[in-house]
Amino acid sequence: MTTTADAPTADETGAVTLEDQLIASATGRRRAAAQALVEEETILALDAVRRLLVVEGEDGPVCQWERLMGGQLYRLGLDEAQRAFLGLVMGMVGIGLHTLSVVEELDERRLLILMRAMPLLAANDRIAVGTRV
Repeated sequence: MTTTADAPTADETGAVTLEDQLIASATGRRRAAAQALVEEETILALDAVRRLLVVEGEDGPVCQWERLMGGQLYRLGLDEAQRAFLGLVMGMVGIGLHTLSVVEELDERRLLILMRAMPLLAANDRIAVGTRV
């Protein structure tokens, strides 16, 4: 997982993407979670997720993770793998009760996203996760 700069970047049209704004507006664990969610792509693309999770903050859109509490995760129309991934991402910010055993539901791509998020959560930039050649 590559970290983005603090300031959101513009796409080829000059517009700043929602995804970049969500990452730039977050700090610490919330940044790791936002970055993992953005990198996963399919969950944040769902309107139900955006309506519930993304709110307008003082400086633009932010992830309001607490809005996913109280069973909301099961009302978003996610498949099992998406729900497992989002549950683990919620755990990064201290929300939810998903155990690590749900990694069985993840495909290799989602598992790698979470593995790259772990050093970011631990504020450790010395550990590289990925395929070695």
